[in-house]
Amino acid sequence: MSSSRPQRTVARLIVDCLENEGVEYVFGLPGEENLHMIDALTDSSIRFVTTRDERGAAFMADTYGALTGKPGVCLATLGPGAINLMLGIANAQLDSHPMLAITAQAGLHRIYKESHQFVDLVSLFRPITKWGDMVTVRDAAPEMVRKAFKQATTERPGATFLILPEDVAERETDARPLRVNTPVDPSPDENQVHRVAHVLASAKHPVVLAGPGVARDDATDALIRFAERLNLPVATTFLGKGVPGQPSERPGHDRVHGEGLRELRVRPGRRGGGGGLRLGGVLAVEVEPGRR
Repeated sequence: MSSSRPQRTVARLIVDCLENEGVEYVFGLPGEENLHMIDALTDSSIRFVTTRDERGAAFMADTYGALTGKPGVCLATLGPGAINLMLGIANAQLDSHPMLAITAQAGLHRIYKESHQFVDLVSLFRPITKWGDMVTVRDAAPEMVRKAFKQATTERPGATFLILPEDVAERETDARPLRVNTPVDPSPDENQVHRVAHVLASAKHPVVLAGPGVARDDATDALIRFAERLNLPVATTFLGKGVPGQPSERPGHDRVHGEGLRELRVRPGRRGGGGGLRLGGVLAVEVEPGRR
């Protein structure tokens, strides 16, 4: 490390990285193993909001991400404190809300030694998050924080996590926060667009099933133009409910609502009486077509 650059603890560096990412609030509870983070937050511009328990902190971060589109951040100590975050983390992941959970961990010299309140949090959190890991190299903290925020906000948004062992938190480093860059979603392949147009043109009774990505990506106006141009009924998924100004609410369009296609009302003459709605195929307009 260069002696010409001022040193700071890894905990202080992570808080500086949070400030660099534009974080305004961190929700959580203090504990012995995350006191270095608490002290660093106290000296920062970030407001630490103390909650009754870690479950509330996780859901507050989840809700913050849902309302703002920016990752909500929650903080907990090791063991039971970290485990209490799981329900809120899983909800953020399933509902595609950007979120970062930071938890303390036993020192590296204590892990895998039947140490008090040590739990393998990385293995615990990975199935319910997009990405996360334990900070074991002090100079890697800026890269890990930046990756956590990038993964949380890139389509499809979701939950990420960072585990900070207490001995790593107090180590000193001269590393600095990384420049924040905004990821741009890729454009669809031209051949795919032509294929979709062909399938729609040959479909007998096409239906639009709008999800939460419509509102998340400010695509409401585009959805309205698309549905009105092709005179298509629009239904919403469970999480897509409340898409503002959806064509179903406009004069001359079907009134559609509810989970999926269960409550779809179709104009007279567009379907025979009785029975359910039969789907002949699905076109997924999604950054990750496999997740629908």
